[in-house]
Amino acid sequence: MCFAVTACEVSEEQEVAIGQQTAQEVAAQIPVVTDPYISAYINEIGDTIASHTSRADLDWHFFVVNSHQVNAFALPGGFIYVNRGLIESATRFDELAGVLGHEIGHVIQRHSVKQMQNQQKLGAVAQLACTLTNICESGLGQAAINIGGTAIVARYCRADELQADSEAVENVLRVKIDPEGIPSLFEVLMRQRRSEPSIVEGWFSTHPLEESRIENARALIENSGADRVGGLLQNLPSFVEFKRRIESLPEPPPPRPPQR
Repeated sequence: MCFAVTACEVSEEQEVAIGQQTAQEVAAQIPVVTDPYISAYINEIGDTIASHTSRADLDWHFFVVNSHQVNAFALPGGFIYVNRGLIESATRFDELAGVLGHEIGHVIQRHSVKQMQNQQKLGAVAQLACTLTNICESGLGQAAINIGGTAIVARYCRADELQADSEAVENVLRVKIDPEGIPSLFEVLMRQRRSEPSIVEGWFSTHPLEESRIENARALIENSGADRVGGLLQNLPSFVEFKRRIESLPEPPPPRPPQR
């Protein structure tokens, strides 16, 4: 369900505070990768894109999660998480950049904040986790994360996803990255859905994706005039090394029971 509300009642300061509190809870619940090279690489890409958006003033943070499940998610205030499984699935640099541009788009449009405001859940981190996961049976520990599985994610409606796709196209274009990576990764995931459905089920449950969305992304690219922009970046040698580092990480820890 999509809600026609604004987030004007939640100040940016409040939004950032909510994100910071929730990021602390997330860090205690999921296996965030601490390898300096990996952390620096994902933050360099994310910061490059975010610094050219309308919310460049946010203190953005980007993380890799040690989970083979394909997923990515954003918290209010500029906290972006990408599972290693998504990076392992990406075949080019512009595909990963497109994902970051998309999640940055959710933050720019304050989609999570709007969901919270509509449901009048602005007062507690536990309530935020409920909003983002929709599994609120027993408080924050239950709602926060399935470690080693899908990460804490907002279940955006199709309209929000399409808006974030539109943001992603513009976000990567501003820094001369080819937006073709966006529908290209969608196609990779659609193929994985047929061959390895268990790996991508979390993505499809939280990021509605079908052939029409791929077509829409390509229409957005055509309308943006990207085909008339020369020198757009698709791949980098450094991305090959980054993927090698990701694939050489220790195996994710086994799932543990939720905290109570």
